Amino acid sequence: MTNILKVVMATSCLAVLTSFLIEKPKKLFLLGDSISLQYGRDLQAFLKDRYVIERKTGDSIAFTNLDIPVGSNGGDSRMVLKYLRMQVDDPAFKPDLFMLNCGLHDVKRDPKTSKIAVEETDYRKNLEQIYTLVSQKKIPMIWIRTTGIIDSIHRKNKGFGRFIKDINRYNEIADEVFSAHHIPEIDLYSFTEMQGINRFVDHAHYTPEVRKLQAAYIAGFLNLWSQNKLQTNKK
Repeated sequence: MTNILKVVMATSCLAVLTSFLIEKPKKLFLLGDSISLQYGRDLQAFLKDRYVIERKTGDSIAFTNLDIPVGSNGGDSRMVLKYLRMQVDDPAFKPDLFMLNCGLHDVKRDPKTSKIAVEETDYRKNLEQIYTLVSQKKIPMIWIRTTGIIDSIHRKNKGFGRFIKDINRYNEIADEVFSAHHIPEIDLYSFTEMQGINRFVDHAHYTPEVRKLQAAYIAGFLNLWSQNKLQTNKK
């Protein structure tokens, strides 16, 4: 056997072995409001081959009006719970990781009556039930804290009310629920608050630059989380 043939055979064997060693991208199911729709595309680019993002279908209708939770927009906690109740019965629903946010639609207030869309007690119950459904499927879960607003800016939106005090309270509720169950949290709220007053393009949504920063922040968290999980499994 010539040296050239030996090299070719060795290279071929190495290629075959490498193909077995390279892991397939993991499935990340991302369920969230319009904020997640907007940073989702950048997040997939940052995650590259490590995760493939899956989500509800219907991007075209969801992007028509980001304030209306339809299509791929997860909506409030009631909508998330209803959707998950259908999904958990589907054998095909088995992502490697489930990442969730809901809150902005829960704190909407009627402009005439000031009635909130989802009361605090119901929000807490919904999150508890969401956790139960996901944990029963033995799917690892990460919670993303709801992003904030600036009241004076959001007030320009006449369709519905929304206040930072409600967002802060509902984030507190989510913190209590998920910390009690030892669910990791991505503090997208605090990170986004640091991006300055010019971070908004309207009453609640962000500039392309901020969306990219949000995606990079989440990708960095996932990278550290994956490494820690791998080290824990080796122990």
